[in-house]
Amino acid sequence: MAHEYDSVADDVLVETVQEAGAGDLRAFEVLVQRHRGRILANCRYMTRSPDDAEDLAQEVFTRAFFGIKSFRGQAAFGTWLQRIKVNHCINFLKKRQRQPDRVDADAPAVQAHEAMRREPKAERRLVATEEGVQIEAVLDSMSETLRVPLLMRDLDGFSYQEIAEHLQIGLSAVKMRIKRAREEFRERYQELTGVAEGNEDALIEGEGEGE
Repeated sequence: MAHEYDSVADDVLVETVQEAGAGDLRAFEVLVQRHRGRILANCRYMTRSPDDAEDLAQEVFTRAFFGIKSFRGQAAFGTWLQRIKVNHCINFLKKRQRQPDRVDADAPAVQAHEAMRREPKAERRLVATEEGVQIEAVLDSMSETLRVPLLMRDLDGFSYQEIAEHLQIGLSAVKMRIKRAREEFRERYQELTGVAEGNEDALIEGEGEGE
């Protein structure tokens, strides 16, 4: 069923939400529907957990709703939303690392286990193309240390300095990790698909650009 706001631009929807009275969520519901797929997939990429991704995506939109009054439109709504997502996922990963009973999903013994190599059914609903499934499989196989800064740089568009500040590591370490991550992504993508060159750049963009 068509919604009256379906064809309205994001910035207009944001203004409508900011001006709306309490309880009028229609414009925000359209924003959620429009951006939920991307945010959910991004949360899944960051955490490698479909179950956690669902909760995290919901929490991202909750934070966005309560923070939208302060949104000034200096960036696109989607960009602002992505930054909320990154901050929230990084905080989640830090908390998960502090859990004493947590199994390290990056440990070689865990990576080698057959169950870790299967593609969960939930993943297939996050992407609509074979290429998307392949990219997600490659990201799943990468360590958190490389995967997270790669996503922040090439998917979310963060500068190297911003990544360093968010991850609380040095600028040179960020550049080294992203360089290694891009190389590893290419190698694993090519190994998975048999493609020598080309589509592996679907995620890896902007090499050689400024900070």
